[in-house]
Amino acid sequence: MTEEKKTRQEAGKLGGEANAKKQDKDFYEKIGKKGGEATAKTHDHDHYEDIGEKGGKATAKNHDKDFYEEIGRKGGKN
Repeated sequence: MTEEKKTRQEAGKLGGEANAKKQDKDFYEKIGKKGGEATAKTHDHDHYEDIGEKGGKATAKNHDKDFYEEIGRKGGKN
């Protein structure tokens, strides 16, 4: 039997799914913070403005007025 060769995307997805089963929320919070700190060292304020604007436009394409009203009511609460 030969195993079919996986694409990088498929292999990454499988690895990510396996890792998600082993790791907890704290692990993801720590690596997120570490990545954020590394990004902050190499990017300036304009970078964050640019990605915020892009994210806002993408969100606006996919959501209606009700979505924004709901997140406004939550006010940053989980």
